[in-house]
Amino acid sequence: MPVKTVSQSGLHKPGVLFNFVLMDNFVVSARKYRPVTFENVVGQRHITGTLKNAIKNNQLAQAFLFCGPRGVGKTTCARILAKTINCTNLQSDTEACGICDSCRAFQNGNSFNVHELDAASNNSVDDIRNLIEQVRIPPQAGRYKIYIIDEVHMLSQAAFNAFLKTLEEPPPYAIFILATTEKHKILPTILSRCQIFDFNRIQVDDMTHHLEFIAQKEHINYEADGLHIIAQKADGGLRDALSMFDQIVSFSGGKEITYKLVIDNLNILDYDYYFRLTDYILGENTPQSLLILNEILANGFDGYHFISGLANHFRNLLVGKDASTLKLMEVSENIRKKYEQQAQQVSVSFLVSALNLANQCDLNYKLSKNQRLQVELALIKMCHINAAFNLVKEASALPKPTAEPEKKKPELIVTSTQPVPETETSNPVEEVTYPAISKTENNFQPEAAPKPAEDIVEKPVVKTVEATPEKVNIFIPNLNPTSTSIKIPSLKDLGKTASQQTVEDDPYLKGTDFEDFDTNTFLKKWNEYAAKAKAENKSMTLLTVFNNIKPVMLRSYVFELVLENKSQENIFKEDKPNIMNFLRSSLKNFNIEIQTRIEEQSGLRKPYSPVEKFQFMAAKNPELAELRKRFNLEID
Repeated sequence: MPVKTVSQSGLHKPGVLFNFVLMDNFVVSARKYRPVTFENVVGQRHITGTLKNAIKNNQLAQAFLFCGPRGVGKTTCARILAKTINCTNLQSDTEACGICDSCRAFQNGNSFNVHELDAASNNSVDDIRNLIEQVRIPPQAGRYKIYIIDEVHMLSQAAFNAFLKTLEEPPPYAIFILATTEKHKILPTILSRCQIFDFNRIQVDDMTHHLEFIAQKEHINYEADGLHIIAQKADGGLRDALSMFDQIVSFSGGKEITYKLVIDNLNILDYDYYFRLTDYILGENTPQSLLILNEILANGFDGYHFISGLANHFRNLLVGKDASTLKLMEVSENIRKKYEQQAQQVSVSFLVSALNLANQCDLNYKLSKNQRLQVELALIKMCHINAAFNLVKEASALPKPTAEPEKKKPELIVTSTQPVPETETSNPVEEVTYPAISKTENNFQPEAAPKPAEDIVEKPVVKTVEATPEKVNIFIPNLNPTSTSIKIPSLKDLGKTASQQTVEDDPYLKGTDFEDFDTNTFLKKWNEYAAKAKAENKSMTLLTVFNNIKPVMLRSYVFELVLENKSQENIFKEDKPNIMNFLRSSLKNFNIEIQTRIEEQSGLRKPYSPVEKFQFMAAKNPELAELRKRFNLEID
């Protein structure tokens, strides 16, 4: 190669030479292989077809809005549209010829009919006014003047407003093509004046085929798996994919693109890690699973990316279980075969459980202080999924216990200190009595009522006096014939529940035998509870209710409490169970009810004046009046 020697700063210094190697200018693939016709646009058939039909039928709108993610062809389609509508030799497939004066001027960048404006750096009102001034000049050659405004969402509010009228009623020869990545930032008045075209993210397969085409053009050896990884990493943006493509080519010296080079250069976790890890998890090999995680972390990968990739791996295995869902797996053909093979070894239940564990780890990872432990814990749980399933299967396989035969009811054997004949008899049992229980001041027990005749039970057959598992012995001491009788419950009483027996024996729960009381007695108990509430340091609002407001009897045992506001009502309702229990038990009447009502205010209460406030305070403290008089103070 020719070598040119120049001196520093243009001055010759003996002994100091600077060598520059003259080389050809390198053009990145995104510019070198930029589509120049609608047919070459990748992955946007719904848009290119619509634009071609509009040109063919002469139904062009006066304003277009191209919106979508970065690197999907918005500006490219705008330039192709601008070149095609001014082509003087339009082809039969509605494509520009590329050889007429208009096409050549556009390709050389000196067309006077196509104007591009970057709104990111020209977003003021003056920039839009200059654009409007240019719109007034008709084209000197060609049919249309096309104005392409890129990143139009960057225009200021005032610039949008200045642009509205021209965009709504432009000259018949002017066409505006707006492009943006953030449509939601554009004013609705602008959107309503444009035909909106939404660009899609480019599919992985379409992007892979385009990368294969470029690699063949550049005579670069490639592996389809490597190009597929680049397409996945680009996330739908072809420009990003071409940038990574150039990066891998430079890394390999312009010779080849392999799967290994791609994952090493782009810092991507190899599929092989996840396939091996899944085999260890299925084999319940916890140590090897943790060692693979340690290897991944040692290579510089983040634990969050690892757990996200593992969840995606299980997801691919799940969709690989059914042939109808294989199209949801965006991987190369070789990787798809590996997924299909491993999917046959995994059950759907395992995959669903593993996905749930991975998702929980994903959610908790950012919040955890020990993030590595979160991932390790998820792997340990995954290794024991099959063991848990086997344990459930074993438990379900055990024979179900048969229904036990109904046990014979124990016989009631009554033993006494009196000699009992061992012969069987069917005569009724004599009435069994305890000594009468006296009624004292501190211990009150009601005397047993005389036993009705129908409650006398037949004497059971006495077989033995020894206790057995099938018999229950009840010891009754020697009885005094003169004592008050206590009956043994009849069979009818034994069938009653405890709650039923309690209701029948408690006069307060029966709804009968309530003690009557007057209003004064009720208010006395009300004041007693108020003193009790004050001693318990309850809220001031509740104490105000008890001290200042007294219930009024509406009818027998029903009282009404008229409160001032909703706050008092809420405080009273919170404590109502306690006051009701106190009143009902103190007055021995369970029919007591207290209803609350808020008194409606007839008008707004006037605030106290300063004079009224002083008079109120002076009434409580006369020294304030003396202080005011001595210092000759005035009340404002």
